[in-house]
Amino acid sequence: MESGAKSNSELRSEICYPKPQTQQVRSSPSVIVIGGGMAGVAAARALHDASFQVTLLESRDRLGGRIHTDYSFGFPVDLGASWLHGACDENPLAPLIGRLGLPLYRTSEDNSVLYDHDLESYALFDTDGSQVPPELVTKVGITFETILKETETIREEESEDMSILRAISIVFERRPELRLEGLAHKVLQWYLCRMEGWFSADANTISLKGWDQEELLPGGHGLMVRGYLPVIHTLAKGIDIRLGHRVTKVSRHYTGVKITVENGKTFKADAAIVAVPLGVLKANVMKFEPKLPDWKEAAIADVGVGLENKIILHFETAFWPNVEFLGVVADTSQNCSYFLNLHKATSHPVLVYMPSGKLARDIEKMSDQEAANFAFMQLKKVVPDAPAPIQFLVSRWGSDVNSLGSYSYNIVGKPHHLVERLRIPVDNLFFAGEATSINYPGSVHGAYSTGLMAAEDCRMRFLERYGDVDLLQAIMVEEAPLSAPLLISRM
Repeated sequence: MESGAKSNSELRSEICYPKPQTQQVRSSPSVIVIGGGMAGVAAARALHDASFQVTLLESRDRLGGRIHTDYSFGFPVDLGASWLHGACDENPLAPLIGRLGLPLYRTSEDNSVLYDHDLESYALFDTDGSQVPPELVTKVGITFETILKETETIREEESEDMSILRAISIVFERRPELRLEGLAHKVLQWYLCRMEGWFSADANTISLKGWDQEELLPGGHGLMVRGYLPVIHTLAKGIDIRLGHRVTKVSRHYTGVKITVENGKTFKADAAIVAVPLGVLKANVMKFEPKLPDWKEAAIADVGVGLENKIILHFETAFWPNVEFLGVVADTSQNCSYFLNLHKATSHPVLVYMPSGKLARDIEKMSDQEAANFAFMQLKKVVPDAPAPIQFLVSRWGSDVNSLGSYSYNIVGKPHHLVERLRIPVDNLFFAGEATSINYPGSVHGAYSTGLMAAEDCRMRFLERYGDVDLLQAIMVEEAPLSAPLLISRM
């Protein structure tokens, strides 16, 4: 820790907690939840079940946030989050998904986020349409694994942080035999492209010291075949939800909070949970009075937010190889591409192109039709005589004022304890969302867990304030034992 810096425990002791009140508390304390994504809905559900009066304010005209299941094709497709990362009973969302009977399609048995040597899961093609020999894909995958191991040595040697791309270049200087040439080099760039997609960021911005700090649950990655929206709607049942309520000001004092929305209407409560995307907090469109502490503002500023979008192409029939992923290799990671094959998982003839980082930002400058045409041209590198799609959808998480990015990641040169500071309460304001998850950032189950934790922190604050341990029902951060198994398939 830098000289003079304060630990997170010291920051907690500095926070001015609400002053104890002598009068008896109402039987049902009130909380406003700001944000109707997974974290906000989970927090609202937990508080509602613990006998709080809960009002959820959501700026959009729908629930879900960066979960957005679209039905315009006549069947569900997710424009946002679509995987359960860790298709296992240990996943905190598993009990709910199991009880709802929502099927998962496992796209990878391996829980690695960077590579998958199961050759049935994808097919790679050069830009001329010729398929890359599977044995070369396997060989380069092993090389990529070796390169990443070598970057760990560099991390231990260097006191200063650097980008993962810079670390890889140092590996090449030390071990030039790993550099690869020709088609093998292009395949290596494709693996790097997949890595950038996981972080929704370019490799020259991803922190060497922080890139592998996320914990990975076992079970591989399961695609939500029917979309994530049923989970959101189940959690939201019976809660007072106000859609189209964009919060512009959050005022706090020792007796409660006052929340102002865009049309000037105000809401008052004993406490609030802020569960909006980190990109929205960074944009400072929601004012805090008094201002947030400097350490909280620094955490908001210095945790990164990446961008990954989806261009979803619907065809009359499936005409592509029956694999989970179709990939195009190229000389640079930005020129590589990959498509998720939903036909394999759902039987619907749909491909999902997923650009990230700078490429995703550049595509957001295009019209929807231009973006769809761009994705289609990538597909024609794989299938030159591909027929045009009959429908398409384009996400724009970077320019969407309700998200301003996809999900968080550690950027170069910034302290990696900042995520915990994002989560620390400030007086009677509590914070939730995937960016506040220490172990599972950028994931739906990470967002869900932080919503439960914020709700429990809020409940405990009321118990500390009024000293009545029987006042409120306990919030179960861990769900009850799985009542129905996860329905996982892989064909």
